[in-house]
Amino acid sequence: MFLLRFALSVSVLFSTAFPAAAGSELPGLYRAVVERVVDGDTLAVRATIWLDQEVRVLVRLRGIDAPELRARCLAEKLQALAATDALAALVTDPAVTLSEVEGDKYGGRVVADVRDAKGRDLGALLLQEGLVRAYAGGHRDSWCGQLSLKGE
Repeated sequence: MFLLRFALSVSVLFSTAFPAAAGSELPGLYRAVVERVVDGDTLAVRATIWLDQEVRVLVRLRGIDAPELRARCLAEKLQALAATDALAALVTDPAVTLSEVEGDKYGGRVVADVRDAKGRDLGALLLQEGLVRAYAGGHRDSWCGQLSLKGE
């Protein structure tokens, strides 16, 4: 019973305590398995955090901004689908490592450097392909021109 309560406590700490502790960071390497690609810059993973203790958490790839699937225009929607497909193609081997894990400003997920099984930085690969933009926080520019889904 103690181990179950402890595992639940660690799970809650890893997946939800980051917003409350702004600026907190877990610098170590964490093994994870990608369970699904959420969009062009977010993965749902099962991460091993300590002594074979696992948590499920959404991980946003640090340093990039992908177009949103819930787009405001057709161009953004198409770009979002391309970025999502490209990220899925990069994680055909679902083993990844997370490092420099910290809380996301919106809560409910974490931000981390994510490397695939070959050690490649997934965010950097998407940037090289031109499917995402560099992002360091703050204001995000629109992916849409003057057209919107409502007017198309």
